[in-house]
Amino acid sequence: MKYLCLVYLGQQKLHAVPDSECFACGNSLRQRGALLAAEALQPIDTATTVRVRNGRLSVTDGPFAETKEQLAGFYLIDARDLNEAIQMAAKIPPAREGTVEVRPVRELDF
Repeated sequence: MKYLCLVYLGQQKLHAVPDSECFACGNSLRQRGALLAAEALQPIDTATTVRVRNGRLSVTDGPFAETKEQLAGFYLIDARDLNEAIQMAAKIPPAREGTVEVRPVRELDF
């Protein structure tokens, strides 16, 4: 089953974990056949929020909501079950400095 591990960090902690550690974690998951995708994101001040209400487009600089932690990146993994996904998420280096949210990927109904 696919799980998305969303990495959240406070602004002051965005560079607390060396990129090399995150890269090594991704390589380890990839070698196990568990990593489907992973990316780091630019800081929240580069975000643009897009909404469509009543057919009208609204574009706003910045995030949707004020938060203490910001979405810093993600790992899309393939795990047997939630337990295994949690074990993998615990090894993602930024989990030491911030939060990793583990969420199952929902298959779309056609």
